[in-house]
Amino acid sequence: MNLVLFDTPSSRSNLLPFTYTRPLAEMRVGILKIAEKWKKWLAADVSFLTEEYLSVKYPPKFTEDNIYIAGNVCPDEVLVQAIDDLKPNQKLIIGDKLIASRQGKIDVAQIGSGCEAIELEEKFTQIERPWHIFKENGAQIRLDYDLITQGRQSRKIEDPYTRVYGSHHIFIEEGVSIKDATLNAENGPIYIGKGAVVEEGSIIRGPFALCEHSTVNANARMRGDITIGPYSKVGGEVSNSVIFGCSNKGHDGFLGNSVLGEWCNIGADTNTSNLKNNYDMVKVWDYTKSGFVNTGEQFCGLMMGDHSKCGINTMFNTGTVVGVAANIFGSGFPRTFIPSFAWGGAGGFATFKLPKVFEMATITMSRRKKEFTDSERQILESVYTMSEQYRVWEK
Repeated sequence: MNLVLFDTPSSRSNLLPFTYTRPLAEMRVGILKIAEKWKKWLAADVSFLTEEYLSVKYPPKFTEDNIYIAGNVCPDEVLVQAIDDLKPNQKLIIGDKLIASRQGKIDVAQIGSGCEAIELEEKFTQIERPWHIFKENGAQIRLDYDLITQGRQSRKIEDPYTRVYGSHHIFIEEGVSIKDATLNAENGPIYIGKGAVVEEGSIIRGPFALCEHSTVNANARMRGDITIGPYSKVGGEVSNSVIFGCSNKGHDGFLGNSVLGEWCNIGADTNTSNLKNNYDMVKVWDYTKSGFVNTGEQFCGLMMGDHSKCGINTMFNTGTVVGVAANIFGSGFPRTFIPSFAWGGAGGFATFKLPKVFEMATITMSRRKKEFTDSERQILESVYTMSEQYRVWEK
């Protein structure tokens, strides 16, 4: 079986800034990225049918017989069975939404064209807006936990000073270090990935996922529905948030109902507001509309794209959206939409020029022993051009 996870222009636009630098299925929700979920559920390799500028890093792979799956759809038992049952030139739909098709080599505009429609009436999880990532995270942690741990034995917690509640819902991979912490899995599972570290005094409530080689710093408070992606550091107080990976929020300060991309850094004592003072629904910047839309959510914090960073004591207002490779600093509350490659804060912005961005990315990635490749450079160059319309100070 050859799986091709496809993007549509409307879905990509609705999920900016995270889709500036990745296909839909490379978003992390739960323990795994969406692509990793499909790979495990269907025991098959995956590739991506996405924008041309992203294909330098995420090339599609075709055979004579391919299963195309919408990249923002999360698998479950019913969906997997329905997709597994597809015959050539059949497609799976739910209402007016195309979920999957089985066809030969085609481009994205032809997916589902000329196929017999099979309608599925069951509900499913589709990530359609950035805030859906943290909203669905707890449920996806539970599903991924069962998928990853089925038939396997957790490593034991050897430290005598670590307090555990709901131990049957805690899974520890090899090479983990946990010292003098509290782990409470009574409300949801806790997954600790290979080589991860939980430092002294940390309090962790499930559902919670700490992916491989990441660290929960000393005295951190993890309040549940949280995913910390691989090679990341987290401290302070965090609630219902997702960090895709290779990012730091290592110090005191609050992060709630938020999503951080990769290669981000949150300065010490930075705080995000996730609830308005009048308890009203939160509005956020919408790239499709080029204006603010109502999320329908009372709790919504910070959405930050890849390679963006903020200085110490930064204060983010409720529902702030930060693009790719922005650098935010200074006193006061910055605006609630910060375009990609912005440099500044409440006092105004200049443009973070590409040579300096490349220099920063090279240093940042080398700290994780990763190379800033030509494909990464080309992607950022494309995003720089696509996002220039939002840098109004340049006009």
